[in-house]
Amino acid sequence: MSMLMAPPRRSTQISRGSLHHIRESIPNAPALRPPPLEYTLHTRKRSIAWFWSLILIDSIAMPIALYFGLWYGTSLSPNAVFSIVTAALGGVSIMEYFVRFWRLFKKGSTCRVVGARRAYLDWFHWNFTLAWVIIMVELIVGTVPENPPIRLLAMPVTSLMYAFGTEIILIDTLRYLKVPAPCRISSLPKGAQLRPGIYNIVEDVVAVDGSGGTEFRERLNARYSASHIFRMMIHRLALFWGIGAELMAVVLTILILTLPGEAAYCVGWAAPFVWAGVWTGLTFIYVKRCLKREHEQWAQDIEKTGEGSSTAS
Repeated sequence: MSMLMAPPRRSTQISRGSLHHIRESIPNAPALRPPPLEYTLHTRKRSIAWFWSLILIDSIAMPIALYFGLWYGTSLSPNAVFSIVTAALGGVSIMEYFVRFWRLFKKGSTCRVVGARRAYLDWFHWNFTLAWVIIMVELIVGTVPENPPIRLLAMPVTSLMYAFGTEIILIDTLRYLKVPAPCRISSLPKGAQLRPGIYNIVEDVVAVDGSGGTEFRERLNARYSASHIFRMMIHRLALFWGIGAELMAVVLTILILTLPGEAAYCVGWAAPFVWAGVWTGLTFIYVKRCLKREHEQWAQDIEKTGEGSSTAS
């Protein structure tokens, strides 16, 4: 009889909506989603398209069109033709170099590296400087002879791909071997655990060139530290870009050394950008899939945590 009079037991199961409400109201509860980056490319499509259009004109159309126009349309000497082509190269890139330098160096900079001195600039800017040194050395050496070696003058972008790929693979190898950072790498201080080589490129380019600011550097660090899937995605992208750059550079070197001179020149200046476009497209597809999986996995982990807590209680 007493069993019949006993009040019914309340269910210990917590609905999904209730769980979300509880977690939002408890300060120390796990976040319902990964730390947000609060950055999107959707609102920057026009500026990105405009910038890269100028880069492609400056880095592909300019050297190739000038070469053929001056070579076949004038009576200038070979040395004069390549000297003019070399002098006309890189206007947009040089302008971007000094714009990003000012953004980083000026007082009150809103995109400076976290914890770094003003004069440090950022890791990408020093790589940008090295890239220009490589390009200018090859072009200057190539234009000194009376009959410039056209194959050498086709190599600058391929040389950059070797440098880019080698740096990414080297950093990832040191990270795998648990070697601490030998120097500051953007927001990563000396002695800290290394991160994949592509991480600092994303951090610096988005923070400075993409106007994400110092806040993006901090949010990227929070996301990387909190999410295993995000870390794995960055690691795989580093291998994808690093190994891809090295392999493509080898292919381009072979083509430049074996094709007829003018064909090699066109391939040397145009093919790297075609490769970069393909790799960028594949990267967007992969990142979109990974971020979707990351949010799904994060939600599942939260649900499991909630179920474990309700069972324990």
